[in-house]
Amino acid sequence: MKSSYKKMLNATKYVGATVLTIGIAIFLYGFFVSEYSTVTGIGIGTVMGAVFIFLIGVFLVASEEMLDKKYKNDQTKEGAPL
Repeated sequence: MKSSYKKMLNATKYVGATVLTIGIAIFLYGFFVSEYSTVTGIGIGTVMGAVFIFLIGVFLVASEEMLDKKYKNDQTKEGAPL
């Protein structure tokens, strides 16, 4: 695995974990402390956003790695495009 993939995966992991922690905190505050139900909804939306960020980051890393493997194999064949 290339260094750039590890950096992207680590960045995705840390951003996702941070947003997830904030979302859980907002959800718990809205569920137990606040009288307004909108705070709970914002917490749920933040948690969903964190999961979305993490999944998109993993997908991008996986697709880049697959493309690199594909083009690396294509270049070893004769007549492959540049």
